[in-house]
Amino acid sequence: MAKESRRQGGSPKRTRRRSFLRVGIGFAALFLLSFIVVLWLGSKASTIKNELEATAQLVPVLKEDIAGNRATDAAGTVNQMKKHTESARSAAQDPVWTLASVVPFVGANFDAVAEVARTADDVTNLGIGPLVRVYESLKWESLLPSSAGADLKPLQDSAPSVAASAHAIELSSARLAKIDTESLLPQVASPIEEVRLELASIQGALNAAASAAQLAPAMLGVDEPRTYLLMVQNNAEIRASGGIPGALAVLNVERGILTMGTQLSAVDVGVAAPPIATDTEQQQIYSGRLGKFMQDVNLTPNFPTAASTAQAMWERRTGNKVDGVISIDPVALSFILEATGPVQLSDPELLETANAGLPTKLSAENVVQTLLSDVYARIDEPELQDSYFAGVAQQVFSALSNGQSDAKRLVAAITRGVEERRVLIWSASSDEQGILAKYILSGSTAGSSVSPAQFGVYFNDGTGAKMDYYVKRTVQLIKECPLDGYEQTTVRVTSTNTAPTDAATSLPAYVTGGGNFGVPPGSVQTNIVAYGPVQANVETAKLDGQKTEFAPYFHANRPVGVLAIRLAPGESRTIDFTFGKIVQHTEPNVAVTPTVQDVKDVTLPTETVACG
Repeated sequence: MAKESRRQGGSPKRTRRRSFLRVGIGFAALFLLSFIVVLWLGSKASTIKNELEATAQLVPVLKEDIAGNRATDAAGTVNQMKKHTESARSAAQDPVWTLASVVPFVGANFDAVAEVARTADDVTNLGIGPLVRVYESLKWESLLPSSAGADLKPLQDSAPSVAASAHAIELSSARLAKIDTESLLPQVASPIEEVRLELASIQGALNAAASAAQLAPAMLGVDEPRTYLLMVQNNAEIRASGGIPGALAVLNVERGILTMGTQLSAVDVGVAAPPIATDTEQQQIYSGRLGKFMQDVNLTPNFPTAASTAQAMWERRTGNKVDGVISIDPVALSFILEATGPVQLSDPELLETANAGLPTKLSAENVVQTLLSDVYARIDEPELQDSYFAGVAQQVFSALSNGQSDAKRLVAAITRGVEERRVLIWSASSDEQGILAKYILSGSTAGSSVSPAQFGVYFNDGTGAKMDYYVKRTVQLIKECPLDGYEQTTVRVTSTNTAPTDAATSLPAYVTGGGNFGVPPGSVQTNIVAYGPVQANVETAKLDGQKTEFAPYFHANRPVGVLAIRLAPGESRTIDFTFGKIVQHTEPNVAVTPTVQDVKDVTLPTETVACG
């Protein structure tokens, strides 16, 4: 009976061998399955990587298509990009990849890669694709001012599509921002950081494009005529936002047609009595002259304050309302002349004034020297100087209105003028101004247009003359060692008076000031104003390396330091303002008053002090 039982159940050794065999087969199957899964995931990872790299390689091609005004080629490039991003997204949506994304420890990497693939596809299909379709529909030459007006309706119609594209990019950027890259492998984290930066750049440009499509048609008079006060800032007598607004004119805009109206000099506007109200903080820093004299409305670098004050003064003086204020300087005019080509003066009064030895044809090469130097050497009467200044601006805008410009060059000229803070715009409409305030062309010193760690260096003439044409300046940020856990940064400003040693006698008294304001002829006096980031403190000031007294203030929760310097011909001096208690940890940058110099020659690269 026992033998029968053993035959039915098998020997214990044989049973163990079968069990081991089953376990071995199970492990082998599991190993084989794991091997297959790894190969499968590797294949999908290779697909995602290759497709996204192919997409990235097409980005510069798309930029070249757009820069070359090849709309059809741009559309073809986008279609190629779509094929690559759709393939990458499909690979990342594979069930095995999705399952791998929930595996502890490594799953976050698979999920992050999938998010990048989805983002690339959304950006291409929902962001870039609609934009290129809009680009194909626009005829850029027809958007420019001309004697027949500008066809602004296509731009107006494109606004919803551009806004939708900007929103799609914003959502994609927000999704990537939620990824915790610190928990990812370096091979995954590094590309994500790069994509974040690229998206931030694209998002900024798209938001600007959406705002332009929304604002430009109305502000260019597509629905009803617009009237703006044109302020030509004279950099030879420096003011915080550029220069003294000596020449003023009304700029009428209707369906893209530009015409000039009433012209006055700042002196003609007279003294505002009672003064135009300005906020207490700015009055403390820049004095009550802000609200009294048109020549001083832009002692403050905050252009919305300067523009709204100028508007109020103009309307009180002339009785005519304006819809906003546009500011430009002679350097920006030179940029525009690169697009229009030389402008031949035709106004009889201008030609008569030019007979004093000034050129009758103005170009990008001679307009700055003519308006900021030669006009004072050739013309003695301030009224004629301002009239010539305004007349030249009128002729340049007439050339624009007549369609005398190259579209690509004109866009580049205006873009450069905005980037260098030489072109500023303020709208009397609170809705329009709310949008403008987001961007650099608003000239705001506070709000969303100001980056978190932004410093500012602004110059105001104290000579009462036109000597700033001869002053060369540099501005540099120096990142000091942190103190008590806070960042510290020094703002270094070096100024040099390059006027000839005999400037007191060789230059006209109108240029030197003739000593009328207590500054010896040939010398230059400047009030230098330095702004720090929000919530920081201005700690100390040094003049040529020696600690010195300065005037500390606050404006819009930003620390402000003010110090005046005087330079004899050939003299150079350096001011260091040190700001502490800086809570921002982003890379600092600096906004500077636009002068006669090229901005890139003024703003030097940031220097970092070695610590420890």
